Amino acid sequence: MSAPDGASGPAARPALRPLTAADLPRLVELEELLFAPSAWSAGMLAEELQAPGRWYVGIDASSRLVAYAGLWFDGEVAQVMTIGVDPAAQRRGLGSVLVEALVARARELGARGVLLEVRVDNEPALALYRRHGFEVVGRRRRYYQPEDVDAFTMGLPLR
Repeated sequence: MSAPDGASGPAARPALRPLTAADLPRLVELEELLFAPSAWSAGMLAEELQAPGRWYVGIDASSRLVAYAGLWFDGEVAQVMTIGVDPAAQRRGLGSVLVEALVARARELGARGVLLEVRVDNEPALALYRRHGFEVVGRRRRYYQPEDVDAFTMGLPLR
């Protein structure tokens, strides 16, 4: 597969771009592919993209959105809202690019830390977050519905 748009050579970092309402059809497609049956609906995604304190970015490859992430900042702590990478584009470092971008944005905003929830059975995501310094700080029972799966709350202090 070709390098993400705007990248040249094996060490080039893929370019991030803001997500817009025009991305909604592809976001819905990726949500269903990655997170069904608990995928966010088109309405939920549209609200998220416009909600106060939110920052959503994506990565394109071959002019198609292949990865996306969102952050919410409430004035004190930043919360990772979502990270998703098309299965066809996984294992290429895009998740790391997104995590690094979210943490950098949280620092820019003056957050004292970053929190996220992740399924307790999502080993690839847990490994990704641990590589970036996140640690488990709690467990939320039955957080993911309708699957009835627990989530770990993970945190990364920034100050």
